[in-house]
Amino acid sequence: MKTLLALVSVVTALVMMQGCGPKEFTKGTYDDPNQVNLLDDKFNEADMQQMSEQIVNAMIDCPEIKESKGRPTIAVSKVANRTEEFIDIDSLNEMIRTHLSKSRKVRFIDRAERGELDSEYDYGATGKQTRDSAKKAGKQIAVDYLLTGAIATNIQQVGNDKLIYYKLTMNLTNTDTSVIDCTEEKEIRKKYRKQSLGLF
Repeated sequence: MKTLLALVSVVTALVMMQGCGPKEFTKGTYDDPNQVNLLDDKFNEADMQQMSEQIVNAMIDCPEIKESKGRPTIAVSKVANRTEEFIDIDSLNEMIRTHLSKSRKVRFIDRAERGELDSEYDYGATGKQTRDSAKKAGKQIAVDYLLTGAIATNIQQVGNDKLIYYKLTMNLTNTDTSVIDCTEEKEIRKKYRKQSLGLF
């Protein structure tokens, strides 16, 4: 009898230890990326989508772009993060660039890959590629506009309420004249209420 009780106690202890141990995410389902889920008080993908959508629409409607005879070339500079939290600025840049490219109103210059392109020109000059296929320097298209910007935030907390305000400002600067031909802002404000973590 004592042996049985001891065995039951050991099994019970093991079960309790498993229940109290670290848990892993083992079961998942696909979720709609366009659905807004405010799971915490951080910058999220819904904020990014709203911001990029308004910026893209404003740039496409900009008279200097809309009435251009050709497709102006744009280079994206990194958006400055003036908030106190981590924001995936690269993803924001890529989302804006992708949607603008799909509009077929502009073309993009990838300044980050210029070093790789130079390597290809140097390799083509070695004679290892056919003369007809080897690429040469001197045919690149210059940048017509620089797309720059900054994202800032303001946080107010009173009692159990927390208000978070984000503002993204983007400018399209003409590289010929250094004039900002287009500018746009997108503001987002979210309100959170602190919840009790009690058992009842």
